[in-house]
Formats: sequence, C-alpha cells, structure tokens
Amino acid sequence: MTNPTVPMCPVVHFEMPYRDRDRAARFYAEAFGWQCQKLGPEMGDYLLVTTAAPGTRPGLPPHASMGAINGGLFPFKPDWPMQHPSVVMGVDDIRAAMKRVNAAGGEVMGEPMTIPGVGEYVSFMDTEGNRNSIIQPLMPA
Repeated sequence: MTNPTVPMCPVVHFEMPYRDRDRAARFYAEAFGWQCQKLGPEMGDYLLVTTAAPGTRPGLPPHASMGAINGGLFPFKPDWPMQHPSVVMGVDDIRAAMKRVNAAGGEVMGEPMTIPGVGEYVSFMDTEGNRNSIIQPLMPA
C-alpha cells in the first residue's frame, strides 16, 4: 500500500539505549566494525555510530537505494520475547557474524532461519539487553 500524496521519507538514523557506554561501543566495534564516537555531557553523553562507509550496503545489488536504511514491521506475538524496536545489520557471512557477536559479549538467539528470496536471518541480544538481528542477504543472480 502506498499513498501517492505523501513523499517517501527514508529512515536515516536509529537509536538504542545503552546501560554501559564503553561496553556498548566495544561490542558494536568488535561484532560489526562500527566506528563509535563518544560525545560529552553537553550532548547528553550520546554514542554516535557510523555503520557503513558512504554509498555501501553489504549484500545489496548496485541499484539498491544506497545510504538509506530500510525496515519492516512484524506481527506482535504475545508469546514471543523482546518485541521492541530493533535494527538489522547486513553481513556477508552470518556464521562468522554470530561468532563475533558471541565473542564480543552478545548472545545469539537460536539458529539462522531462511527467509525465502531474502537470505539467512537470526536475532541476538547485545551487551545492553537490546534485541537486534543480522541478515546474510541472498546475492543477486
């Protein structure tokens, strides 16, 4: 469903809480190679993260919308844990990324599931208690 009278506005930023800024910065640097910049009290002790070099998105074809963060909504399931906003990181090798998540102090939640036509997907808990996910997208034919 689209509304032709409303312009498409891309997601360009995400935010997650942390409980220990140094631990969170270390986790995302070690697990995903993110660059972390610790801002001072005048900026609310914000942890600014850079997740990709300009113009790159792992696993996406060259014509994909570079620089935008796409997303989705999932049905709420009363019996499922941790149904909160989260982000999905694209990775080239899901098994290697799972090892990095665990080595950096996170916890992978189960085994990857295959999403037909999309790729391999698994959720994890970071060191701050946030549920996020990783996906190894299918390579375009």
